[in-house]
Amino acid sequence: MRHTLVARVQDQPGVLHRIISLFRRRAFNVDSLTVGGSEEPGISRMTIVVETDRVPAYLVEANLRKLVPVIEVRDVTHISTVSRDLALIRVKCGATERSEINDLISIFRGKIVDVAADSVIVEVTGDVKKVDGLVDLLRPRGVLEMVRTGKVAMVRGAEAPDDSEEELAVGWRH
Repeated sequence: MRHTLVARVQDQPGVLHRIISLFRRRAFNVDSLTVGGSEEPGISRMTIVVETDRVPAYLVEANLRKLVPVIEVRDVTHISTVSRDLALIRVKCGATERSEINDLISIFRGKIVDVAADSVIVEVTGDVKKVDGLVDLLRPRGVLEMVRTGKVAMVRGAEAPDDSEEELAVGWRH
């Protein structure tokens, strides 16, 4: 099973290296890891998807919390979230096939963002299954190159953390 963890960390040199080293030392399998800025200056937000068949998710969380640059960790796997993955996919495509490719990707709300003589670059954003679905349909046409961001997730409205002690006790943990 895969678990999605959201961590808030100090935005400073070496933080990502420390977290990756922890995963390497403990042999935790990372499915995806995305890092970016947050609403608070000096704080970055990480979305980490870990494989938990061999190691329980609570153990991964506990180990993350021990690191000094880690401020908060939350397992959002069983909480209502909005999650997205972004993919750029270069697909083999001649001039006569462009409209057919465009019709196909429009079903997934994707778009062509670059056109070359023998290929197009497609952009698609959505949940992981949606992106996987489009990739599966494009593979027979010839996927020449692909890059994906990995999953990013945010807890929906009523379940989002606030500054109350009760929420910190059951959701975000220091």
